[in-house]
Amino acid sequence: MTQHLAALDAEDLAVISAHMQDAVLRVGDMAYNSKRKQFALVANRFAWDAESLRERRRSGLHFDRVLAVKTLNIRTTDKDAVLSLLAVTFSESNPPSGEVLLTFSGGGTIRLDVECLECEMKDLGPAWATSNVPHHD
Repeated sequence: MTQHLAALDAEDLAVISAHMQDAVLRVGDMAYNSKRKQFALVANRFAWDAESLRERRRSGLHFDRVLAVKTLNIRTTDKDAVLSLLAVTFSESNPPSGEVLLTFSGGGTIRLDVECLECEMKDLGPAWATSNVPHHD
């Protein structure tokens, strides 16, 4: 089932995070447009919402009203490096502003300083079968 979800608060973002858990992407599939104040990425997410099927979907995820982007333990110059997204969270610092944290396996993180939370996730095409099911130890 194709998904199109939006998040305006931490509870909404938790739903998107669950859908995007274990998504894989290349560093080069992320971009920040400071003029538009938008951070976007394209990833292959494991379709946890597809009951009893093992499939992945190409999905876009973007955040609007982004003031700054900071990375930790991610080599942004290695555009072909593969990342596995574990979670996306939001915490308010001075409501409605706050920070979005994208946490990747291996200790990498991306922090987005946002005016307020505005996020959208959308599947971009059909699903394809996969034999690999993500697992966590």
